[in-house]
Amino acid sequence: MEGKRTIMRRSTLAAVAALGSASLLLSACSKADDGSENGNKSAGANAATKGVVNASTQKGGTVTYEYSDVPDSFDPGNTYYAYMYNLSRLYARPLMTFKPAAGEAGNELVPDLAASPGEPSDGGKTWTYKLRSGLKYEDGTPITSKDVKYAVERSNFARDVLSLGPNYFQQFLEGGDKYKGPYKDKSGKGLASIETPDDTTIVFKLNRAFQEFDYLVATPQTAPVPKAKDKGIDYVKNIVSSGSYKFESYDEGKQAVLVRNENWDAKTDPLRKQYPDKIVVKLKVNSETIDQDVQAGTAIDLGGTGVQAATQAKVVNDAALKANTDNTYGGRLVYMAINTQVAPFDKVECRKAVQYAIDKVSVQTAEGGPIRGDIATTVLPPDIPGYEKADAYATKDHKGDVAKAKEQLKACGKSSIKTNISARSDRPQEIDAATAIIASLKKAGIDATLKQYPSGKYFTDYAGVPEFDKKQNIGLHMMQWGADWPSGYGFLQQILHGDAIGASGNTNLSYIDDKQINEMLEKAIATEDEAQRNSLYAQIDKRAMDQAALVPLTYFKVLLYRPANFTNLVSTAAFSGQYDYLNIGTTKK
Repeated sequence: MEGKRTIMRRSTLAAVAALGSASLLLSACSKADDGSENGNKSAGANAATKGVVNASTQKGGTVTYEYSDVPDSFDPGNTYYAYMYNLSRLYARPLMTFKPAAGEAGNELVPDLAASPGEPSDGGKTWTYKLRSGLKYEDGTPITSKDVKYAVERSNFARDVLSLGPNYFQQFLEGGDKYKGPYKDKSGKGLASIETPDDTTIVFKLNRAFQEFDYLVATPQTAPVPKAKDKGIDYVKNIVSSGSYKFESYDEGKQAVLVRNENWDAKTDPLRKQYPDKIVVKLKVNSETIDQDVQAGTAIDLGGTGVQAATQAKVVNDAALKANTDNTYGGRLVYMAINTQVAPFDKVECRKAVQYAIDKVSVQTAEGGPIRGDIATTVLPPDIPGYEKADAYATKDHKGDVAKAKEQLKACGKSSIKTNISARSDRPQEIDAATAIIASLKKAGIDATLKQYPSGKYFTDYAGVPEFDKKQNIGLHMMQWGADWPSGYGFLQQILHGDAIGASGNTNLSYIDDKQINEMLEKAIATEDEAQRNSLYAQIDKRAMDQAALVPLTYFKVLLYRPANFTNLVSTAAFSGQYDYLNIGTTKK
């Protein structure tokens, strides 16, 4: 998911830092139990990647999140940013989710709405889940398996209405290529390959084996939605909570306020707590203001993209401030997608010219230096299974090779190229990286002009819309991607498989539809042996680099600052280096 989506993401991961738990305590943080605002100041750098910082079971107060733009959507079935996957679990419970634990331990899947992991049969083509008993919505009505079925149908098959999430279910469910979604289904029966034999059982019948299906149902697309309350694209205005918090108010583009869900029952939910009285999400806040508020202990950065450049310089050069930070990987890659549908990048030689031209050291510097990530040479980051060290377009010290770039341009039948490069207007580091790339490309005869678009509409209206890209001659796209789940498939499928391409909402910004890559991805996800799957993911990575469809820039790292006034802070791998949002509390009443 884009880190997005990332997931959490998208995924997400969205798209995807898992969740805080007061049961995981750092000995260095024991002072926090008394509510001291200084409890996390002695924890040390990277403490939240190893355990809970400022642990507390104190109830009360308000947790405030701030974000520099607007999210794609608060609707759990229509989002693909990782920070929204993370946040949505406060009010939307998927069938499975990630374990409340710090660091790598947070990558472990655990049942959420389901009572236990899925039971596979037919070689991994059929998956059966049983729901926990006693589940209720915020209005006290029971949650049933039919609500989960409906949630999957609306989020995956009504792409003309809800286009922002991944389309895995559409690709893998039997008949998914023909079903038009619940808004057009006059029979009301829904998709036949999702069966609900009783109110607590749901069965997914797939068109081919999917050995990692438990990861797929951990997306918020399986969070239940009552059909009678669904308003399509407007459901976001009145989301019905299945989690520990519910919406008190939603002011589109400005703010959302959540309060405790009185019909949430801890007996049915071993993962969540209800520590804060209120959770406020403020939108369109200036990035520098967010940094100031985070350091003051009055807010948490919702997006999890880390401090800005000026704040970074201040923090890393002050030992006391640095002790309040976490610098972590999260299965993410910063890269530039080369649009294979926009001429002349439909020719592999022109794409290779771009590969050789870029000075990656200048890009890394623009992003904030090594603390923001190591220079990347593969599609898969080192912390994703299937990664193998390689460098298909090696240049001396990673500083680019103008001569080789011009050689490839000549092979492409060009002496120069004019194109545009897209980046998100509310992400200063992304803009700075794009500016560094533009300078590198110019030396090789590739003239690229920067086009900026808001992150909330980046995939729906701009970079993710093939017709828009062609009309605007956008051949290059700045991108950051985090694994939908911690496997090669969870990272690669939505950015490399041809089936991920649609009329809008694309995350395959290279628009690559390579038969060999598609077939290897299908073979991998059907393979039961994990080692064999990982070997195939490495081969897919190599093939993608041979096609020169994207330029790996850095293996993303984030520098997070821990606000002193918030408790139960934990950073985990599942949500791309963010702090977990599920059980955060506050030291202030």
